[in-house]
Amino acid sequence: MVQTEETMHSEIGQEAAPIVAQAPVSRAMRWKSADLDLLPNNGKRYEIIDGELLMSKQPHWHHQFVCGQVFAELQAWCRTTSLGQANVAPGVIFADDDDVVPDVVWISRERLMAALGPEGHLHAAPELAIEVLSEGSTNERRDREAKLKLYSRRGVQEYWIVNWRMKQIEVFRREAQELRLVATLLKTDTLESPLLPGFSCPVAKLFDDIIPISKETP
Repeated sequence: MVQTEETMHSEIGQEAAPIVAQAPVSRAMRWKSADLDLLPNNGKRYEIIDGELLMSKQPHWHHQFVCGQVFAELQAWCRTTSLGQANVAPGVIFADDDDVVPDVVWISRERLMAALGPEGHLHAAPELAIEVLSEGSTNERRDREAKLKLYSRRGVQEYWIVNWRMKQIEVFRREAQELRLVATLLKTDTLESPLLPGFSCPVAKLFDDIIPISKETP
């Protein structure tokens, strides 16, 4: 998930209240998908989870690079099997008050045909959702808690949390009606999934081409 800003500013420069996750949003204050159309088109990513508006800024280069690496591996498998499609940052509208943008998804062809709306967004859970962590405790908490609960509740079959700094992947699979951690894969491991017959990717392959960035700003 991309990096989070703690407050939101309107187009006319007024400062809005901080976006907080501790307390449930009251029914009168719940954000809905239609409200997103009223927000400024300023390059930020807006999501809604359980009626709460979440705003994210442009992600780190390495975050996007790893998203691309994961997508490329999945899409290469899709081309050989024709079992589904992978995509980067699709809109997934589970309900008016649950409208999110996973970093990467994989969805079977059958489910895609039923889930894809005329506006180009998914209206049902993809089988596989993937979030690449960004820096900061707020971002980690969102992906490890809020997104995990959302995907579990909405029927995602498998959820990968990719940590490009630690070079590891946490794999959650649906067991007893909820997503549970089944493996933490390190660079020496191989990423596989029962959802993707024959898919096999060395974890190191996703991270080995990351180029160190100088601490000095050019």
